[in-house]
Order: sequence, then C-alpha cells, then structure tokens
Amino acid sequence: MSSSRFSLTTQILIAMGAGLALGVLVNLFLKDAGWVQTWFVDGLLHVIGAIFVAALKMLVVPLVFVSLVGGVTALGDISALGRISVKALGLYLLTTAVAISLALVLAALVQPGQGFEAGAGEFVYQPKAAPPLSQVIIDMVPANPIAALAQGKMLQVIVFALLFGVAITLAAERGRHVLNFFNDLGAVIEQMVDIVMKLAPLGVFALITQTFARQGLDIILPLAGYFLVVASALVLHALLTYGALLRLGGLNPLPFFWKMRSVQLFAFSTASSNATIPVNLKNAEERLGVDNTVASFTIPLGATINMDGTAIMQGVATVFIANVYGVHLGLPEFLTVVLTATLASIGTAGVPGVGLIMLAMVLGQVGLPVEGIALIIGVDRLLDMMRTAVNVTGDAAVTCVVARSEGALQPALYRDYRAGYDLEPERAELD
Repeated sequence: MSSSRFSLTTQILIAMGAGLALGVLVNLFLKDAGWVQTWFVDGLLHVIGAIFVAALKMLVVPLVFVSLVGGVTALGDISALGRISVKALGLYLLTTAVAISLALVLAALVQPGQGFEAGAGEFVYQPKAAPPLSQVIIDMVPANPIAALAQGKMLQVIVFALLFGVAITLAAERGRHVLNFFNDLGAVIEQMVDIVMKLAPLGVFALITQTFARQGLDIILPLAGYFLVVASALVLHALLTYGALLRLGGLNPLPFFWKMRSVQLFAFSTASSNATIPVNLKNAEERLGVDNTVASFTIPLGATINMDGTAIMQGVATVFIANVYGVHLGLPEFLTVVLTATLASIGTAGVPGVGLIMLAMVLGQVGLPVEGIALIIGVDRLLDMMRTAVNVTGDAAVTCVVARSEGALQPALYRDYRAGYDLEPERAELD
C-alpha cells in the first residue's frame, strides 16, 4: 500500500467537501461571532490558505524558466519553436472566440437580468485603464530580466527563457555545460513541486472554508440566473469545445478529462491560473504524455493569455447588464463583443484584474454603463474559481493537440488511465 489510503485527488475532494460544509455552517451560524471571523476565518484559515498559494506561486517562475530553457534546447530545430508558437496562439484565440460566442448564445436564450432590481446609486465601480496593445507587445521584452523574474511577469519570463534557450543551442559545445546545470536544477525543482503538492489537501480545505465562510450560498440567490448561465456555459465549453478540439486533433477526450481532475481542483481552490502552472505542467508531462519541449512553452503561455472562462463571464455579464439597464443588443453588438473579448485576451495579458478590465472594454464598445460591473462582483469570486478551472483545462487541451501535431505526444501514455497516478512521487499500489 502507499503511505495513504486515499489518492491525492480523493484527499482534495474530501477537503473541498469538508471545507464547503464547514464554511457554509460558519456563515449561517457564526457570521456575527467576532472571534470566529478574527481568529479562525481571517486568522488561521487565511494564513494556511495564503501560505499554500504563495508556495505554489513560489515555484512558478523557476519552474517555467528552467523547463522552458530545457524545452527549447531539446527541440534542436529552432523552426519547430515557431510552428509550436503559431499553432498554440491560433488555438488559444480560436477557443476564446468559441467561448464568448457560446456564452452570448446561451445568455440570449435565457436572458438573465430581466426583472433584476439594480438599486440605483447603490453600486459603484471604477475600472482600471487597459493598456494599448502596442504597449503590451513592447512590454513583452524585459528591459531587466532579473526584475521580470523577481516580479513574476510571465510574458517577459517566457520571452527571456526562449531567447536564453535559443542562445544555449547556438552556443553548441559551450552551451552544453549550462544546459546540464539547468537539467539538474529542473530535477530539484520537480522535487519541490512534489513536496508542495503533499500539502494540497490542507491548503484546499483552508481556501474553500474561508471562501464560503465569508460569502455563503445565499449571495448567489439574487443573481441565480446570471450565476447558472455562466456556470452552464463553462461546463458546456469545457466538455463540448475542448472535447471536439481533442477529437479533431485525433485524441480521445475521455482519458484527458479523467486525468485533469487534480489540476481542475487545484485551479478551483486557488482561483489562479499562474499558481496552477506547476501542477498543470507536471500533469501534462507525466499523465498526458506531452513532451517537455511543447508543454514547457504552451502551458505557461496559456496561463497568461488563454482566458476562455473569463470570456464566457464577459459574454453573459454583457447580456445581463444590458437587460438590467434595458438596452437592446443586436447582432452587430454581439459580433463586437466577440471580437473585442478575443483581442482583449491578448491585449491585457498579464495585467492585474484582467477579467474586469476586459469586461470594462467590452461594455464600453457596445455602449453599456461600466458601472454595471458592480452588479456582478458579489458572485464573481465563486465564478472566478470555476472559470480558472476551465482556463487550465483549455491550456492542457491545446497543449495535447499541438504536441500530437508535432509528434511530441506519447499515445500509449495518454491512453493509460493510471499513468503518473495522482501526480504523487510513489505510484499508488492496489490491494
């Protein structure tokens, strides 16, 4: 037997269930107890959850940098890097466009927001200004790579790692010594990932308990229509769009979705695509059979620019806010929303609060009041957890399709449901 009776996925599921139940109970019966909020919710749970997320984020930059450098040098053929980049970027934009279109169709059918009382003057929201696309492109090249690594600016880290890996390849024999160091460093970082993942059930329990202790379930009721439409669109996009993408790429979706469970749970509990990079990258390589040459590039890139879940929220939110304010949206406005949201997913990549910035841009393009964003902020935390799970699923799906097209996917490992069982260092043994 392994050291635990339960697999890592099962442990996380138990932790999530227990956290949800305890959080709701605290919200219902102990919400007004000051000591509970101070010492338990904002104290113990906050500390444990924050440490867990910080530990995951701690690994992101070194893992991405080291893996990407190793991946680029392993390619050997620099032209292959260009093909992978074009394929990944194209698929990410395509799935984002499909996501926003699906959300608009579903929202148009259900019409969430009709009859909703906005409460004039009750809501206030001040959006941040979105940077121009030209500035985003300029900022991709780090003037100070050390600062980019220290500040975790992922697009800059990716560009620097790609250039560094290409330089090692061109340096030939002298570059081998540097590459050996990075290979050894990569093995050490992988061990750090294993250590942090052993703490996952405790971290997930703290994060989920704190979320529901603060918000409870009753916050969903006034916005039930909006919440259910977004949640339904997220599920449909994950199953239908990514399932179809995998099928068209010559892959069976069933092993993929089965093996993505742990990654989705991590993403749901942390609500951070970047924090989930170490888990998603490890899962892609060890369970889905993707070579590091592809996964080390497409996973971090997807975590930065692939915002399918966010696009879905924007589509439904646009229709919801239009209905609340009594504004009719026709086909031209819908097409504008699709185009704006798709391009904004690239143009605001890596910007803090990117989801709401993108939504402010979309609302501005179709003439809706930006203040309407305040109507949906109440349930945005719970939906953010769900859309993050969808985002990381899309990152992995595109990675598998690109890898197969490049001959960088191990079909037998992909089809093996027990491959890399639960991402734990020791494989679980059966009685």
